[in-house]
Amino acid sequence: MTLETCVRLAGIGQLGILIASALVPFRLEWKTALGGLPALHRQMYWTYAVYTFGTILAFGLIAAGLPGELASGTPLARAVCGYLALFWGVRLCLLGAFDVKEHLTAWWLTAGYVLLNALFVALFLTYGAAATL
Repeated sequence: MTLETCVRLAGIGQLGILIASALVPFRLEWKTALGGLPALHRQMYWTYAVYTFGTILAFGLIAAGLPGELASGTPLARAVCGYLALFWGVRLCLLGAFDVKEHLTAWWLTAGYVLLNALFVALFLTYGAAATL
């Protein structure tokens, strides 16, 4: 499998992550959970969520649509892939900070969580390879 193909699959994988991301506010009942916070705190929470969603969407579309450019080894391609490797690497490091056990109430939620984390590893490795090869 070529690096270009891996980058394209990584972009498609990122777009798939958006499905899980879109379900988070409902599964975690943000409306109720955040209801006691001051309005500015709720607005900031939603702003961060939308920015993260937008970042994943934008880079997912770029990787899926222009994988040859990202796999080209040019300085800009390496810089973008380096950023993406950092982005997903930080997400991997945050795994230990989240206490998700109480929310994994069904086998399919646990399986989805494991697959999601495996995808984070794959994204980190793919973009890391594209940044350094």
